[in-house]
Amino acid sequence: MSQSSEEHVVVFFGGTSAEAEVSVVSGTAIAEALLDRNVHVLQVLVARDGGAALLPSLHRRGGRSPQMYTASTAGTELTCTFEPLDALLERIAHEHVDLVAIPALHGPGDEDGEVQVALDRRGIPFVGAAHAAARLGMEKHQFKALAHALGLPTLPYLLVTRQEWAADQAAVRARVAAFAAEHTDGGALIGKPTAHGSSIGMRIARGESEWPEAIELALRFGDVALLEPYLERPRELEVALLEYPDGRVEALGPGEVFSGREFYDYDAKYLPGVSRTTTSVDIPHALRAELHAAATQLFAASGCRDLARIDFLLARTGSRADAWFISEINTFPGFTPISLYPALAEAAGIGFADLCLQLVATARARGGAAQ
Repeated sequence: MSQSSEEHVVVFFGGTSAEAEVSVVSGTAIAEALLDRNVHVLQVLVARDGGAALLPSLHRRGGRSPQMYTASTAGTELTCTFEPLDALLERIAHEHVDLVAIPALHGPGDEDGEVQVALDRRGIPFVGAAHAAARLGMEKHQFKALAHALGLPTLPYLLVTRQEWAADQAAVRARVAAFAAEHTDGGALIGKPTAHGSSIGMRIARGESEWPEAIELALRFGDVALLEPYLERPRELEVALLEYPDGRVEALGPGEVFSGREFYDYDAKYLPGVSRTTTSVDIPHALRAELHAAATQLFAASGCRDLARIDFLLARTGSRADAWFISEINTFPGFTPISLYPALAEAAGIGFADLCLQLVATARARGGAAQ
């Protein structure tokens, strides 16, 4: 796919969440791929405090660590000046009337937050879900409720709020015990924050003595902890969704994750050599068709646009053996060197740069909300 140098794309990365460094890797990879195709790219780094800076023209990350971009010294290191995000976006919108934005942001407050609302307000088309759909994607229990309403299989879950835990831990533990007795074979649960990605704040709790630790870790990263039955080393399958300018949505994959740890935690995802993934998955054709149908249905029902990744768990053992379950949706999946979303596109014959251009074309064809 060719692209003229007249096209203007602004890529946002960094952000305020615990996933800011992953966002830096994704965003700079996207920006560099577009630069290689002679696209006029503006790169906006969003800081931990929510401020934003326009990086120098033709900026490339090169060997710089993603942590350097999120450090307090980033302005000096990158020779850029931070200002309020809204003011910077107003200036960019005034100077470039034919913009498409790529908010390559991950995590709560970023993937579902201020940037998308500000872009909508100015009528600037952008890649990815609008605010409401992105918010749904970040709220794991709400997404599970949607899947359940559609008749798709999900694991049962229990929510624990920060207020409930602070007020009466004994009552919460009794509620957790009843949930575990009903829904697990031996009391093993996994805890996670309801609104976070990259497996941040997740912990396995194999029995009653470990439940409090799982709850407290999840509550460090949000106001609500979600507990669900722990599946012993399930197969982790991921389906990529790609929308085209004509509205057609294609399901790609699945890919499979082979975690180097007991579950696919943050280090297992991002430390080199800990885990591996594959786009060549040995599953029956009928199962592949089921996963594609469920992913496509959820993409539409959740209001997603352009791209998404839907994750599935396939149980290996216990009373749920051989059953699959919807795990979660990612409305702006990673574009890092180890991310499955671009790898699945590559396996389908869509190279990384062409994928980025395709996403821009779809967003441009749709236009902005205020237009």
